[in-house]
Amino acid sequence: MSDATTLTVDVWSDVVCPWCFIGLANLDLAIDELEGPEQVEVVLHSFQLDPNAVTQTPEEHTEALARKYRTSVGQIKATTARIVSLGAERGIDFRFDRAVSGNTFDAHRLLHLARERDLQVALKHRLGRAYFTDGDPIGEHDTLRKAAVDVGLDPAEVDEVLAGDAHADAVAADIAAARQMDVTGVPFFVVDGRLGLGGAQPPEVLGKVLARAWADRTAAAEQAVGDGAVDGEACGPDGCDV
Repeated sequence: MSDATTLTVDVWSDVVCPWCFIGLANLDLAIDELEGPEQVEVVLHSFQLDPNAVTQTPEEHTEALARKYRTSVGQIKATTARIVSLGAERGIDFRFDRAVSGNTFDAHRLLHLARERDLQVALKHRLGRAYFTDGDPIGEHDTLRKAAVDVGLDPAEVDEVLAGDAHADAVAADIAAARQMDVTGVPFFVVDGRLGLGGAQPPEVLGKVLARAWADRTAAAEQAVGDGAVDGEACGPDGCDV
């Protein structure tokens, strides 16, 4: 729960989820317009869209999606155009033709280290750039180490985390918490510990929820989403909305 001057927004997301990065950008815009709290603290929580993911080239990944949805590779590529366009509006350069998929568990472990060093959001964005723009293999330790060091994490600490299983329990706890809330897709936002909404909601919707949370922090919220909000675009185990 937030203190008297700080509003906390907990966000469940995955590193390979494009809607998560659009959702975070929308959240940034909403926070910029919010009046009231002295600060808004964004806390990122782990979620794995595919816990069994293996490294795949863009071609392999696209072909796998086409088989899964029983459609053509051309159709899969076409349906990503909306995400690319929306990303560009938010300053995100999605290059799905470069993205090398992989398991994100170690990336989430590093994000927990970054939280302890007040660098979590910075690392999240840097990992997104590595995966979606630069085409660095997101499951490889070299990719993760470079991103972590780039945002200011201590190289020795990073190496220690990657060499062992530090923060694995924290990642598992985040995933379990999402399961308890019946979260099946990300991004998923929980504002002030009590108001939740799923998907990459527009900035104006996020802004209304933030303002409502700040205006009435003690109200019991039976329904997480209000003010006309509906489920926004998200990524789940079966893929990303397009």
